[in-house]
Amino acid sequence: MSEHSPFPKTRCSRALEYGCRLFALGGGLVLVAFACLTVVSVLGRFFFDSPVMGDFELVEVGCAIAVFAALPYCQWYRGNVVVDFFTLRAPAPLKGMLDALGSLTYGLLAALLAWRLSVGGYDMWRYGEETMVLGMARWWGFIPIVASMILLTLVCFYLAGTQLLGRRQADREEGAS
Repeated sequence: MSEHSPFPKTRCSRALEYGCRLFALGGGLVLVAFACLTVVSVLGRFFFDSPVMGDFELVEVGCAIAVFAALPYCQWYRGNVVVDFFTLRAPAPLKGMLDALGSLTYGLLAALLAWRLSVGGYDMWRYGEETMVLGMARWWGFIPIVASMILLTLVCFYLAGTQLLGRRQADREEGAS
């Protein structure tokens, strides 16, 4: 676990951080594997006039998996772009509340996407949807993507709760002094 985690070390925060790291590492490995596949395909096309058949179908799914796998990690370590033009000079309590609201909103959107992606993946499985070149089932790529969105949802809700509780605790300490 990282010693630079922005949250107190609880069992829940350790599990979420571990999950975020595991998904990001898995997504990175998938990305490297499909980058290697692309290199092999390009070299095969250039030297032997024989690319890897269906390489674009595999790379398409692999890139989607890699991107979605990185989202929880990015949210956990607050790596998302934040535009604070209007709140730059705002008081800290307002910024904290807006951060919590942002995390809650992102969590709700992630939950909605997890639900709709799971329905879409199920429909592809049910109807036997396949890729054009390889005839590969399309539904299997939804499994790691939906899992990533579920983890992102948990991370966002944990963040929102932590930010709200931290804000309340800071308000109490401020009132006591």
